[in-house]
Amino acid sequence: MIMLDEPSTGLAPLVVNQVMEAIVAVNESGTPVLLIEQNARAALKVAHRGYVIESGRVTLTGPAAELRADPRVVEAYPGA
Repeated sequence: MIMLDEPSTGLAPLVVNQVMEAIVAVNESGTPVLLIEQNARAALKVAHRGYVIESGRVTLTGPAAELRADPRVVEAYPGA
């Protein structure tokens, strides 16, 4: 397993896409990935499952596709 903490911080959007593609490739090769990311849009596009943490507490959890469509996530993270 690998853990990545905010790998998109400070990167240009094109580079963020490349990083996320690399994360997907690593995962598809059989390596589990734990991704901690504030860029909800990018993270939920590549994740299988997500956890939304607010003030140190898990407030939402579920399949990434469901979280992307959840109105609470959309409101809190525009573009997610």
